[in-house]
Amino acid sequence: MPIVRFSHAYALRKVACAMVGKLTVVASSGHGRDMKKVVIDCTGIRSAAEFWQRYLDVAEPEGAGMFGCNLDAFWDALEGGGPGWPGDVALVFSNSDELSGLRTGKGNVPFLDALKTIASEVTTISVKLI
Repeated sequence: MPIVRFSHAYALRKVACAMVGKLTVVASSGHGRDMKKVVIDCTGIRSAAEFWQRYLDVAEPEGAGMFGCNLDAFWDALEGGGPGWPGDVALVFSNSDELSGLRTGKGNVPFLDALKTIASEVTTISVKLI
């Protein structure tokens, strides 16, 4: 499945979150070192803006103030280390089924499908949707 790319940037704004994600430490697979596992709980997210704010609040990525808050920017952060890079972590989006009603701004593609595509094709870190 090809990567669905988007160029529409969402406004970066503070959104009150109903739930806060968890940050735990687990052993990484095969590298013999510890890797942080960042769990972003998607419960209650009703818009892409809320999703991106939850990501920023929980992952505390590098260059958060310059992160474009869209799927293109997320791909660039993960693959190229651009603004929004979460660091050497394993990202887990829990309760990801809560995102099933969201659509992307460009092409009206299901947001969850596009996020699953990114998770399956990213090569730099582990991204899982559960």
